[in-house]
Amino acid sequence: MHVTSSKPLSGNPGVALTDPAWVRWSLVGVSIAVISLFLILPLATVLIEALSKGWQAYASSLTLPDTLAAMRLTLLTAAITVPLTTVFGVSAAWAIARFDFRGKSLLTTLIDLPFSVSPVIAGLIYVLIFGAKGWFGPWLSEHDIKVIFAVPGIVLATLFVTFPFVARELIPLMQEIGHEEEEAALSLGASGWQTFFKVTLPNIKWGLLYGVLLCNARAMGEFGAVSVVSGHIRGLTNTLPLHVEVSYNEYDFVGAFASASVLASLAVLTLIFKTLLEWKQSQDRKA
Repeated sequence: MHVTSSKPLSGNPGVALTDPAWVRWSLVGVSIAVISLFLILPLATVLIEALSKGWQAYASSLTLPDTLAAMRLTLLTAAITVPLTTVFGVSAAWAIARFDFRGKSLLTTLIDLPFSVSPVIAGLIYVLIFGAKGWFGPWLSEHDIKVIFAVPGIVLATLFVTFPFVARELIPLMQEIGHEEEEAALSLGASGWQTFFKVTLPNIKWGLLYGVLLCNARAMGEFGAVSVVSGHIRGLTNTLPLHVEVSYNEYDFVGAFASASVLASLAVLTLIFKTLLEWKQSQDRKA
């Protein structure tokens, strides 16, 4: 007699769920088509257009003073933003995952705020606060301090859009790990800093590196918020994404795509490092 079980197959670990071959190949084909259309094709187009007039024109575009200045500003912004975001992310994750306090849910909501606010709006907020007619504008002008249309404004705008990344990677990780090992270290006489560096940091290192990697990628590729506060001053406040826009609007297509190829290369490197981190993390879990 044939018996049909009413339990779902997923509840039985001994039963493997299989789909027809045409379903699997259809899903694979659709995935490859989407990746090719929205990822590989744009990257290939950028590289082809950048090299359309040869390697010499490509190299010349990347060594122009304005291009080099944009690269330096982009690296400087990331160099300032990423460490600050990392310190904030670790501190916020530690507070949320380890302590109960009034306003904890509000802090969690504020961390997610940049994900729901348009970067352009974020840039406009800084203009309204630090601009010439903003809240602190007159005082800043009296003391000859420039925030908007200067490097400090670019750093502030970049901080706003990047500070959730490290915290959002660490909060669920630290909640999953728990605090038993830290309590054991403290009970054995370890100080707070010793507990952090010897116990907490080794447990969260891969999540921390992953968050820092995403933060760095966003910092170097941010456009909207930086565009509002930068003023598009050549050689001074144009980051690399802004330099791409300026070059393209001036019909310098080789220069625009050459600069874009640098950003695309950074994006590809980010994906490679992300994959390596995920692989290393899976190896550590197996060990």
